[in-house]
Amino acid sequence: MGLVRYAGGDVVNDTQRVATSTWFNNTNKLTTALMHTSSLQAVFSTATSVGAHYLNVFYDNSNSGSEFAVAYGHVAGSGSLEYTTGAGGTGFSPSRVVYNQYRQLVFGDENSTFSFNGYTPDHIWVINVNRSRYKHNLKPGTLHLKLKANSQTRTYTDDSITTSGSATITNAGRQFNVVEGATPGVMDGSTLNQSAGAAHGCYGLFYPDSGFMILNPDALDAEHGGSTAATLQPDVTQNYGSAVNSNHKWFFNAIKLGNYFILDSEEKVSSQFYFTRARNSEFNYTTNPSFIDTNGSVNITSMIDNPTTYITTVGLYNDNGDLVAVAKLSQPVTKDFTKEALIRVKLDY
Repeated sequence: MGLVRYAGGDVVNDTQRVATSTWFNNTNKLTTALMHTSSLQAVFSTATSVGAHYLNVFYDNSNSGSEFAVAYGHVAGSGSLEYTTGAGGTGFSPSRVVYNQYRQLVFGDENSTFSFNGYTPDHIWVINVNRSRYKHNLKPGTLHLKLKANSQTRTYTDDSITTSGSATITNAGRQFNVVEGATPGVMDGSTLNQSAGAAHGCYGLFYPDSGFMILNPDALDAEHGGSTAATLQPDVTQNYGSAVNSNHKWFFNAIKLGNYFILDSEEKVSSQFYFTRARNSEFNYTTNPSFIDTNGSVNITSMIDNPTTYITTVGLYNDNGDLVAVAKLSQPVTKDFTKEALIRVKLDY
């Protein structure tokens, strides 16, 4: 029997979103024991080192690749060493490069500044998830990050659920606020430590389509007590290079001490369903050459009066007759003149 063309209603398209854990080995939660840095990469003594710009965080000591990176950015270049000293070098530092990089990604220029509900600090923290760790995007409403500093632990999430899924659209995709919340995606009744600085705006901005977060150091520092050692306030006491490029390490310590980082990724899976119909009068004989002898007579006499076949495979062909896909059945389907078969073939891409 020749090829049978599918009718219009026999092919159905479907799209679903599938969510999985972002972290290596489908780990649901990164804890203190699962967050490591590399001594080879975490070099802060020079402005030109990789570690001066960002700090990679690994799942373990194997070669599984990094989970995410943390970085510190300052609009004027404070908080990190300058690339060169003397005239013309002031303010040109890793922190300035980081700030410029992310405002290019979000705003498309190097003039805009990050504002958090009307409050515009001079600097930012960044958490950037490794691109290989998520599919199409991070899933809004799954962020669950604990930070510990100044002996205080706070839990942060995004407000995608509390805002009914609405978002600001930027060059980096959707933008949600980072808020305080013990339940992923749901903001607590209290937002900021009111006695410490409600004027600092929201805690940060979440960009699930591009895989990173921009966090507000001033608001986080106010929430965690501030003004004492081990706070979340970056070292910018002297302009242009007071710290030794390690502000982002300070922030990583708060993440690691928090001992809790959950974030899911999301993949859009498109499927085509081919409803393959074998009617009672079809596919009852085999095309196997051994079915007949050299004279054209049927070798198996039982197939003359009561032909029976067993369907094990469905092949999909294009208009040129080229085989483009093969579907294998889990078990053979018996077919004769008294039976019809409907086989659903699913293609994911």
